Amino acid sequence: MGIFLITLCFFLIIAAAMAVGYIFQNKSLAGSCGGLSSMGIEKACDCDNPCEKRIEREKAAAAKENQIDVKNI
Repeated sequence: MGIFLITLCFFLIIAAAMAVGYIFQNKSLAGSCGGLSSMGIEKACDCDNPCEKRIEREKAAAAKENQIDVKNI
């Protein structure tokens, strides 16, 4: 039980030190891999045959885009 408590305290001290170091850097959180775009995937749903809800959302977005383009002309 003593080894467990020593190990737990060690990890808590290390985690606290990393947190304090991060706070003093004044940086916002960011991913290290760049997300899906770094893998060549432009959208979250990369299905060959998307579901009906996805098709409806894409149609609505295209219609909205067309309305905006017509107003700008």
